[in-house]
Amino acid sequence: MQNGQPSRTALSTAAARAAHLVVDNEPHILHDTVAATLIGDQAEEMLGYHRAYGDHPILSCTRALVTTRSAYTERVLADRSPDQYVILGAGLDTYALRHSGPRVFEVDHPATQEWKRALLAQAGLPTPGHLAFVPIDLESDALLDRLTAAGFDPSRSTLVGCLGVTMYLTRDAISATLAELGRLSPGSEIIMEYSLPAELRDDLGNEYAAMASEAVRESNEPYLTSLSPDEVTALMGRHGLEVLRHVAMHDAVPPSMWTRTDVLRPFVGSHLAHAAVSATPASPR
Repeated sequence: MQNGQPSRTALSTAAARAAHLVVDNEPHILHDTVAATLIGDQAEEMLGYHRAYGDHPILSCTRALVTTRSAYTERVLADRSPDQYVILGAGLDTYALRHSGPRVFEVDHPATQEWKRALLAQAGLPTPGHLAFVPIDLESDALLDRLTAAGFDPSRSTLVGCLGVTMYLTRDAISATLAELGRLSPGSEIIMEYSLPAELRDDLGNEYAAMASEAVRESNEPYLTSLSPDEVTALMGRHGLEVLRHVAMHDAVPPSMWTRTDVLRPFVGSHLAHAAVSATPASPR
C-alpha cells in the first residue's frame, strides 16, 4: 500500500486463490469459493491470465504460495477454535465470508479497506456480523489500541494471521507489531509468514523472488525485509512469543496435496513461524 492507494498485490493474491479452483487439478489445497465473486468485474481478466499462462512460474508459484499458507492457518483455526481471529494485512481475504466463526478482525490500510467494502457492495456480498474492519497503518499506528476500539478483547483466546505482510514492512515495524502481539492473552497464537534471504531459498524460490520483486516494485509495494528462521525466533522471543515451529511450504499441508498432475510444486522462498504468547511476560527492553 503506497500513496493512499489500495493494494494491488491484494488483488493478485485473491485472483490466485480463485484461479486455483479453475486452473489446477485436484486435490485442491484451498477452497476459496468467494474470491472470484469478490473481485467482480476484474475476475474475468485476472483468471484469464491464469488460464492462458498458468504454467508460468510467477503464476503457478503464487497459487501454491497463497493457497498453502491460508490452508495451514485455516486448519489451525479449525483445530484450536479461538474466540478471535485477527488478520493483519487482510487485503481481500474471504475467511469471514466463508466461515461463521470466530469473531474476525481484519486489519489493513484504510484505502484498501474502503476498496474492499466497495467490492463487497458491488458483488452483493453482505458484511458478516462477526467481521470488524480495523483501519491501520502498521508502520505508524498502535495495533492493540485500534483493535480494542473495534471491539477486540486482548484477554480472550486469539489467533493472529500475518500472511504476505512482513516482507513489505521495515524491521522496526515488524518488531513493533510483535511487541503488541506479545501483550495478548497467554496461549494465543500467531502465524507469521516471512520471506527468506536468497541464500536460504532453493532455485525455484530465488526465481520466483526475482520475478515477484520486480512485479511489486512496479506496483509501488516493494519488498523491504527478509529474515532467517533464527532471526525470527530471536525477534519473537524478545517480545514474549515462543516459536512452536517453522513451517516450510512442503510441510504446510498434508503430503497428499503434493501428489499432483499439474504444475503446482512446493518451493523454498518463505516460511511460516507458528508461535504462541508465553505465560511469562517479556523483559522490558
